[in-house]
Amino acid sequence: MPTVTRFAPSPTGWLHLGHAYAALFAAKQARQNDGHFLIRLEDIDGTRSRPEYETALFEDLAWLGLSWEKPVRRQSDHTQDYRGALDQLEALGLLYPCFCTRREIQEEIARAGQAPHGPDGALYPGTCRHRSIAERKDLIASGQAYALRLDVGKAAALAGRELHWEDAARGPQVATPAIFGDVVLARKDTPASYHLAVVVDDARQGITLVTRGEDLFEATHLHRLLQELLKLPVPRWHHHRLITDENGKRLAKRDDARSLRTLRDEGWSVDDVLQKLEL
Repeated sequence: MPTVTRFAPSPTGWLHLGHAYAALFAAKQARQNDGHFLIRLEDIDGTRSRPEYETALFEDLAWLGLSWEKPVRRQSDHTQDYRGALDQLEALGLLYPCFCTRREIQEEIARAGQAPHGPDGALYPGTCRHRSIAERKDLIASGQAYALRLDVGKAAALAGRELHWEDAARGPQVATPAIFGDVVLARKDTPASYHLAVVVDDARQGITLVTRGEDLFEATHLHRLLQELLKLPVPRWHHHRLITDENGKRLAKRDDARSLRTLRDEGWSVDDVLQKLEL
């Protein structure tokens, strides 16, 4: 089976050196294995995605010398795929509506004292998991906003076996999805969370090797469970190093990391980028 990789940026800002490394790394893995390099636009957040960022990221990738297969998958064009996945999980009895606000969750965690923590912080305390069906229906009928959460305990029990995955950098892994607690898989204004969308998208695109930063390593525990529940193919993973600033902090759009466009305007060449990234 040929190696199929992807680079999946969000058009919510300008690409920086961290994005360049991720894209070049994925493309290299495909090229070395006579495979295919794909692009996916994670534009499901319609409030932050901008056409000018989308145009710019394609310009930046072309400047880096990258080429990719067409068509490019846009998440915003495939919301029905995510709805179908949610319907599958709902049919299995694994989803429940959560009406808690962020503030209410924080207050509940504070009252609990020693709340269990996962990779993203304190775990959701399961408040709405214990609501009766009648209570849920009444709240929905009243128009109260809610998110859809995965009952991770029930989901793991339904999987019924120990789940494994292979990481090229760290070797064989055993999935422990409970470390995330009952994660949100969809909200009213977002038809799918990152966790659900990435699993569905990778399957739809036939990705055989998922390359991404090591900051997403733990997320794979949850993704492996979702793949099992949705009967999706299981790829391999390669979580690569992160590109950091002079203080050792990961580059991020929200921190106004210097963009590739800025570096290019300052006279950087592609060779300068490759040297900086040690590629």
